[in-house]
Amino acid sequence: MQTKPFRIGTRGSPLALAQAHETRRRLMEAHGLPEEMFEIVILSTQGDRIQDRALAAIGGKGLFTAELEEQLADGRLDFAVHSSKDMPTLLPQGLYISAFLPREDVRDAFVGKTAPTLMGLPSGAVVGSASLRRQALIRRLRPDLNVTIFRGQVDTRLRKLAEGEADATLLAMAGLNRLGKTDVATEVLDPESFPPAPAQGAICIESRLGDKRTDDLISAMNDPVTWTAVTCERGFLATLDGSCRTPIAGLAKVEGGHVAFHGMILTPDGSRFHEIRAEGKASEAAAIGRTAGETIRSRAGSGFFADWT
Repeated sequence: MQTKPFRIGTRGSPLALAQAHETRRRLMEAHGLPEEMFEIVILSTQGDRIQDRALAAIGGKGLFTAELEEQLADGRLDFAVHSSKDMPTLLPQGLYISAFLPREDVRDAFVGKTAPTLMGLPSGAVVGSASLRRQALIRRLRPDLNVTIFRGQVDTRLRKLAEGEADATLLAMAGLNRLGKTDVATEVLDPESFPPAPAQGAICIESRLGDKRTDDLISAMNDPVTWTAVTCERGFLATLDGSCRTPIAGLAKVEGGHVAFHGMILTPDGSRFHEIRAEGKASEAAAIGRTAGETIRSRAGSGFFADWT
């Protein structure tokens, strides 16, 4: 019988800690285990330490996972808790995503200081965002706005907004809900016109392949609906080589044994975009996402993607 605490790796931001605590709570409930059987290990990642540059300029999504994955691979951690949208599509050898928790709200929240809605901002207003997807979507809808890089944790971005560095910013509703800050959102954006990042709102668990002890623990809290939806979205992302350098959006909805996917790719300036819709059996979610990615890449043509670099 397991007597040594399971070591849960996480970043140290308030949102990452909220996600780690939610994971621990679900595991305690699923297995009837006491809190002392789970040790939360906080690690600082390069993505946390570098706050003065866009992620695209310093390496992309892996900056939030590398330190955790190093300790997971060598056995210092039993598993790691991540925001799924931060996960690269290619993981280090020997590691894999073993579970997804039930998904939170997938939508983006608009937080306006000078106007309560994105469309209500005056021409020339400044919107801060670190996400290339959000930047491109804002420019697509409002090319008259000035979009600037806004990095940092949720509280940091809200402070920058309060200090007048921008007229508005965008945050994930999932993060605001998990932090108990839902009231700061002045508008919740429609995912049809402002589609989320693939895997947005989903917490995932990363484990070592072949670690049966951890697999037996984790499997009890995997949410099959979230697993299917995010598998489809990550299939789309992987086909397009998605990273923090590429404006890609994608959302899969699962009902019963059916999955419906909506994807979008944009040029960084938002002036050009392509959308795709696909559906099929939930059991074929990964293939649906991959095929959608291949189709939209073919439609866009090679010149479209040249603008991404």
